[in-house]
Amino acid sequence: MDLRGLVILVTILVVEIHCVANLVFPVQRRRTSLSAIKAHDARRRGRLLSAVDLNLGGNGLPTETGLYFTKLGLGSPPKDYYVQVDTGSDILWVNCIECSRCPRKSDLGIDLTLYDPKGSKTSELVSCDQDFCSSEFDGPIPGCKSEIPCPYSITYGDGSATSGYYVKDYLTFNSVNGNLHTVPQNSSVIFGCGAVQSGTLDSSSEEALDGIIGFGQANSSVLSQLAASGKVKKIFSHCLDNIRGGGIFAIGEVVEPKVNTTPLVPKMAHYNVVLENIEVDTDILQLPSDIFDSRNGKGTVIDSGTTLAYLPEIAYEQLIRKVMARQPGRKLYLVDQQFSCFQYTGNVDHGFPVVKLHFEDSLSLTVHPHDYLFQFKDGIWCIGWQKSVAQTKNGKDMTLLGDLVLSNKLVVYDLENMAIGWTDYNCSSSIKVKDERTGTVQTVGAHNISSASTFFIGRILTFFLLLTTMLNS
Repeated sequence: MDLRGLVILVTILVVEIHCVANLVFPVQRRRTSLSAIKAHDARRRGRLLSAVDLNLGGNGLPTETGLYFTKLGLGSPPKDYYVQVDTGSDILWVNCIECSRCPRKSDLGIDLTLYDPKGSKTSELVSCDQDFCSSEFDGPIPGCKSEIPCPYSITYGDGSATSGYYVKDYLTFNSVNGNLHTVPQNSSVIFGCGAVQSGTLDSSSEEALDGIIGFGQANSSVLSQLAASGKVKKIFSHCLDNIRGGGIFAIGEVVEPKVNTTPLVPKMAHYNVVLENIEVDTDILQLPSDIFDSRNGKGTVIDSGTTLAYLPEIAYEQLIRKVMARQPGRKLYLVDQQFSCFQYTGNVDHGFPVVKLHFEDSLSLTVHPHDYLFQFKDGIWCIGWQKSVAQTKNGKDMTLLGDLVLSNKLVVYDLENMAIGWTDYNCSSSIKVKDERTGTVQTVGAHNISSASTFFIGRILTFFLLLTTMLNS
């Protein structure tokens, strides 16, 4: 079957099973205004995080936020692909050679490459009768035959969509093998070969990339595939430095610093935790007892890909009153018709209160004024806390905590024990992670690597992958 026939066949099959797939995720794009920041966050409702040695552009500050992308190698011999990192969706996909509307150039200062399955010695088609495909669609695909490739179809929250078929090939990335030292390794992973793109993913996008790599909790994510093959433990951490730019991202057990944790709510699509109460200036907000109860369809999601922090309306209004109580004469006004801002020329940490979020098992998240306030321009500060418009399937307000309150903290996601934790940390320093294969402890440091695009210079986050066993595929 030639590639054109394959695209037609996959497209037909995708249409037939689209109602079964139920794959709807928001995609992160570059923001050029404060209103676009909130639009981005709105599209992210339904997402969370993971990683594999990625060099990402971006920063937690709303006034400097851009899309995150990394360069990875695919195929044999490996070719470089620049993909957006999406911590809320699951699969890795790249634009394929037969795609007619895929972007051929980008204003980000990077060279785009179309993946050609025939150009790799190790590429294999994943057929619809394989176990991977059945698990993706919760059972056999109607009309499946062994020669038909396994299709994928994702519609993101901004209306963009991608569809194509799954392939299996080598993914090349860097493995930590010493203190502050890495070596290239590879492993076979299954990813999507994008044949049809629409919306901001097609050739009309100025900030075009080769694809998207998802790091959700599903079995189809790169992290889950590596863990299933015994190559890594499902523990990762990030430290986002929005002061100097850059940061740390590691897969592996963090030995230093020690981090206290709170349980992840089981059987949730995202990193959902139990928030018990909110303290502002030593006062506990007087809120309904079930406002953050996940069992009642509410809940609190930790999402490092969301820029701001969102609270249910009653919690938001009380918090804002408490925050501004230190400045009774300060007048709030709207910027972009949605951000509460004010004039202030002093040190915000001296003029505004600390906010503490208290979680199950006595874990607290301390949010300093410089964390939840951001400078719009000289003398004008805006509040990062936002009123939630994100709702659960039961129509309940969702609490969503993003980069603005997670930055400058080491956040550890322990999926082996279904827990998450954090501690205040200098994200320009380093952490120590245990290599499970050898028992040695390796140092993973912060990096601030410039990309080819001037848009990202000075604001780069580096991801590191610590392998727990030898990567021999």
